[in-house]
Amino acid sequence: MDNSANSTPPRDIPVNAVHGPPEEPPELGNPGEYPFTRGPYPTMYRGRLWTMRQYAGFGDAAATNQRFQALLEAGQTGLSVAFDLPTQMGLDSDDPRSAGEVGKVGVAIDSLEDMRRLLDGIPLGRVTTSMTINATAAIVLLLYQLVAEEQGVAAADIGGTVQNDILKEYAARGTYIYPPRPSMRLVTDLFAYCADQLPAWNTISISGYHIREAGSTAAQEIGFTIANALAYVEAAREAGLDVDDFAPRLSFFWNAHSNFLEEVAKYRAARRLWARLMRDRVGAAKPDSWRMRFHTQTAGSSLTAQQPLTNVVRTALEALSAVLGGTQSLHTNSFDEALGLPTEESATLALRTQQIIAHESGVTDTVDPLAGSYVVEHLTDQLEARALEIIEWVDRNGGAVAAVENGLVQAEIEDSAYRTAKAVDAGEQVIVGVNRFQTDEGGHVPPLTLDPDLERDQVARLEALKAGRGDVSGKLEAVRSAADTTGNVLYPMKEALAVGATVGEVSNVLRDVLGEYRP
Repeated sequence: MDNSANSTPPRDIPVNAVHGPPEEPPELGNPGEYPFTRGPYPTMYRGRLWTMRQYAGFGDAAATNQRFQALLEAGQTGLSVAFDLPTQMGLDSDDPRSAGEVGKVGVAIDSLEDMRRLLDGIPLGRVTTSMTINATAAIVLLLYQLVAEEQGVAAADIGGTVQNDILKEYAARGTYIYPPRPSMRLVTDLFAYCADQLPAWNTISISGYHIREAGSTAAQEIGFTIANALAYVEAAREAGLDVDDFAPRLSFFWNAHSNFLEEVAKYRAARRLWARLMRDRVGAAKPDSWRMRFHTQTAGSSLTAQQPLTNVVRTALEALSAVLGGTQSLHTNSFDEALGLPTEESATLALRTQQIIAHESGVTDTVDPLAGSYVVEHLTDQLEARALEIIEWVDRNGGAVAAVENGLVQAEIEDSAYRTAKAVDAGEQVIVGVNRFQTDEGGHVPPLTLDPDLERDQVARLEALKAGRGDVSGKLEAVRSAADTTGNVLYPMKEALAVGATVGEVSNVLRDVLGEYRP
């Protein structure tokens, strides 16, 4: 047994041993009212629980559909789709660059036929779907819309979220295709298309999650994410969109990390800061445009391959922080994800974690249970102030697009990640089972095994599709023409995809016109 004294892990915002009443009372307000510190809706979970999503996707569309069906049967209330790297990068499964990656970290989607198989038997008028996709977000959304239309779902009933947050890809994740400024055009084309065609669809999920996974602090997660959001708002306004038309469909995606109280405060601070900026800086007139709604996922970077069952506890605490912070949607990681793709058993246990919080813990009985806590309000105030300083720093460096193009945001995140790694290596930040309380690894958690023939079979289906379809060149040329001018590219893209054009073919047309990004 390790009897060494407890250590205090490095924190983004320091706390005192004891906190008392602040000199000025905290700005709380009422839930559902500006500045939304206590939640975006008056009754919160007393009126409706958060949407329970489990991120799933592996192998081919049929295998992922089976996982979706099992999770829905287990009580999941919304889908969350992971796509493989070729799909994220706009490459078909038969592209030489896709070799070895087809279906490995998500589901392979090459065409409308794959999307049909992915969503077979799932009532898209009743289930909302979140799709983690960025560079090819518009293509995947259109495929989803086409399948929903085939099911007879009215446009107003097609609901969900497409991530569509390309700026954080350059800063933290890496699945970009086109340069930043042409990519911003695709983002705003999607905004305009959904305003016209899919009024219930959340057009972007502005992601702090991946910024935090890359090593940022909590304040940086808020600051850089909201700076990106302001860049999207400005780009949409420059494209002629009215802020009060598109802002209510913006959503955010936060990381539930391991410092419990700081995380609760982070969501409250982010919500309040966004409301203030949208009202006072942007000039949005409607309260719906000030209200931050967000999805949360527990921290993948906090999971350990050592003693993987301890990840059950980490995930439960992280999920609880998101609930206490007022999330609208939640994904809980599976305990075996540090080893590989989650098994059906581990994914179900992760879902049960949410259900226990919702139905057994009692925290849903009252809105914002930790409001007024001296330390929580201190952390909320400090995180908001620190995040605003970061946004102002981004502004001084030309805004989010310029700061990303110049590598400034990346450098800040890398520096933070380095400091954390040094603290873990020195034992100053304790990771149970990794740098303290280690044990000889006895048991082995078997990872999910994938069909070894899945890539060959996926390529064969794609080749059969291409051989059996009609001529799609005219439809692809219409995409090129729209991309070459100021036309909204989603309308001709939808027509091309409907007749069998593939994700890779449409993406290659855009590559020819928009170029490819090389850091």
